[in-house]
Parts: sequence; C-alpha cells; structure tokens
Amino acid sequence: MYYFLSVLAGVLIAGMVVQNGRLADFYGVYASTLFIHVVGLLFSLVFMAAKREPLRPKHHPAFKYYIGGVVGVATTLFNNMAFGHISISAILALTLLGQSITSFFIDSFGLFEMEKHPLDNRKLFGVALIAAGIALMITL
Repeated sequence: MYYFLSVLAGVLIAGMVVQNGRLADFYGVYASTLFIHVVGLLFSLVFMAAKREPLRPKHHPAFKYYIGGVVGVATTLFNNMAFGHISISAILALTLLGQSITSFFIDSFGLFEMEKHPLDNRKLFGVALIAAGIALMITL
C-alpha cells in the first residue's frame, strides 16, 4: 500500500508542478508561491477541523522540525522558476535525481536522526542509472 501511495504522490506532484507553473504565469513566481502555500494552509485547517484534530501539538517540537516548511516553499519556488524553461519531465527527473542523491547521504550517515543504511554498489548503480536516464532524456 505504501508503494502505491508513493506512486500516487508522484502522479499528484506532476500535476501540481504544471498547475503551479501556470499560476506563476499569471501572478509571477513569488506571488504564486505565496498563494499556493496559503491555499495549502487553508485546506490543512479544513481537514484538521473535519477530523477534529487540535491545532497545537501536545508537546512542542524542536524548531528544526519546522525547516521542512522552508524546504517545501523553496521546492515550489524553484519548480515555478523552471516551469516554461524546461520540460515537466526534466523538472521531475532532475528533482528525483536531487532527492535520490540527498537521501543516500541521509541514509549513509544517519543524518536528521535517521537510522543508518550504508551505501552499497546497488545504490550507486541505481543513481548512475537514474543520472544516465536523465542525461539521455534532456538531451533528446
């Protein structure tokens, strides 16, 4: 089920990049990024209210856990900047490459309090294969 949800997330992300990019065409990169996140906040509040979840957590998390929001805004901003200059498939493929390389560093060194998963030859081969596929895709 979790693999299916991950594939579904990929499908949604592809559509999101297109819609966010179109919004950036109308409002500009920065204003559209703000609108996108305000809409996301409103929908989150609606879902929380529907599920009767409290707005404040029982225990206050450390500040570092809020950095994910900054990364989300940066990701949206960069995708909006790239939209219209390179293809959607190139945006998503390069995003996947960046995510793969970063996740291997996180796994290998146990960064962000994650369990260590050493880098092995299979993972290196996978990254090389992804990079070769992306290089082939963006040159054709």
